[in-house]
Amino acid sequence: MNGRLQRIWVLLRLSVAVLVGWRFGWGWGVLTLGLHAAILAGGFVQLRWVNRPAPGWGQLLRAWAREVVASELAFSWRQPWREWAQPDHLPAGATQGVLLVHGFSCNRARWNGWMQRLREQGVAFVAPTLEPAFGSIDAYADDIEAGVQKLMALTGRMPILCAHSMGGLALRAWWRRYGAGHEAPHVVTLGSPHQGTRMAALGFGVNTQQMRLGSRWLAELPGLPDVDCFWTPCDQIVNPAERAILAGARAHRLDGVGHMGLVHSDEAWQLVQTALAGSSFKTPRRI
Repeated sequence: MNGRLQRIWVLLRLSVAVLVGWRFGWGWGVLTLGLHAAILAGGFVQLRWVNRPAPGWGQLLRAWAREVVASELAFSWRQPWREWAQPDHLPAGATQGVLLVHGFSCNRARWNGWMQRLREQGVAFVAPTLEPAFGSIDAYADDIEAGVQKLMALTGRMPILCAHSMGGLALRAWWRRYGAGHEAPHVVTLGSPHQGTRMAALGFGVNTQQMRLGSRWLAELPGLPDVDCFWTPCDQIVNPAERAILAGARAHRLDGVGHMGLVHSDEAWQLVQTALAGSSFKTPRRI
């Protein structure tokens, strides 16, 4: 559903830009397309007052510039048009697997860059598109479990679980429902609102209500036994910034990067590579 909505949004933006350009001049039409970047800047400026200690203006400027590119790549190209450009990869004989879980208002194409690199490495992966797009986060547990089962059947071991944004909460909801039947997975979350986010008050849908500060649903959600949390003081979506850190997790701070840009961070990718290297020395658990 998110892919269809974003295709409509892209075509609408282009149509408005063409109309403005035709009526007032093509320079104004190009500026109309840039309104997204201007609105995005407001999300970064407010972090000077929301986060303590406040990120510097240089960090915020760098994060904003990167986020403009990352968000346009995600919402104007990959997610609307390239959702299945990188299908799930389940090669015969694979010994390692990664499950990739996207966040709110996204789909599996959020991970296209990672999926291409994992495929080149011969690592099995599954990346579900979570539906319903605006439903309860609890509803995503079944799709996550199906992906885990596919990877375990192939490799004989629990996959590494990677999640961006709301996907981290979806993994916790999955763990609540299915965790008793599994060994503890290694989880990596990128900008997940583990303690809620003030920005969820501006959203709509059951899942955004669950992510709000003080949410009862969130307070009742269990943690995860083995998790690395990447967070950034320049996160315009999950703030205050420390809300992206789960109690008991290993926290990794990244500066000068925004919410969508976390998926493009070399630090997160390298941590997953280290986890894969470590798992290669473990004896697979045959199932």
